[in-house]
Amino acid sequence: MASLLAVDPYVTDWLDLLARWLHVIAAIVWIGTSFYFIALDNHLLPPKEERDAADGVGGESWEVHGGGFYLVQKYRVAPRELPEPLHWFKWEAYTTWLSGFALMIVLYYLNADTYLIDKSVADLSTGTAISISVALLAAAWVAYDMLCRLLGSRPLVLAVTLLALVTGAAWGISHLFSGRAVYLQIGAMLGTMMVGNVLFTIIPAHWELVRAKQAGRDPDPAANERGKLRSVHNNYLTLPVVFTMISNHFPFTYGHSYSWLILVVLLVTGA
Repeated sequence: MASLLAVDPYVTDWLDLLARWLHVIAAIVWIGTSFYFIALDNHLLPPKEERDAADGVGGESWEVHGGGFYLVQKYRVAPRELPEPLHWFKWEAYTTWLSGFALMIVLYYLNADTYLIDKSVADLSTGTAISISVALLAAAWVAYDMLCRLLGSRPLVLAVTLLALVTGAAWGISHLFSGRAVYLQIGAMLGTMMVGNVLFTIIPAHWELVRAKQAGRDPDPAANERGKLRSVHNNYLTLPVVFTMISNHFPFTYGHSYSWLILVVLLVTGA
């Protein structure tokens, strides 16, 4: 397996540079839009014009930036007519995850014996270690999505359960991979949960609103609620994931005998 994954180090360095550069750029855009829309929601005021309220506007915000004034309005459900063009925010999320996974391949899968596997922790073969890593990414989304469906109406219980799940994962993975890889693996799992929210919940909720308007029927307000809830979850997960992205620069954290516990504390702090 290792021989099949062997790549010239010079090529690997270029792949690392290009994938990391794209990953950082896409992450900046995704984080920027995510933080902006959360901040926008927190600053919305009831519309001052009665006709706007009658048209379904639930809140508005006056803003000044780049030498101009902007009036941003948010509808309670949807406008009377579907506007064109309608700008979507999804490719920044998809690009962040895809470039991040490419970076995982270049750094941790093509160099599994160096960065992913620590024989003093677990004597894993290259194929086994990579398979476990990929399976954990999928398992993270499945477990998280299931818990959201079961406990979505009880956010505090959901938060405590997710924290327990992340803590257990951090402890368990610390008995499988190298210390550095544990932090990246947890970050990749959280990032997978975030992009899963976009792909499987937020964007489908948006499509429900669009298709309802196209069909001439009233959209289901529950679609807004689902999308908004997962968007807020992504906002809380953003800074923990950013820490894991830069964690390889701080070996005193992942090199500690209780590295998994330090990771959990830092993740909670970021959230």
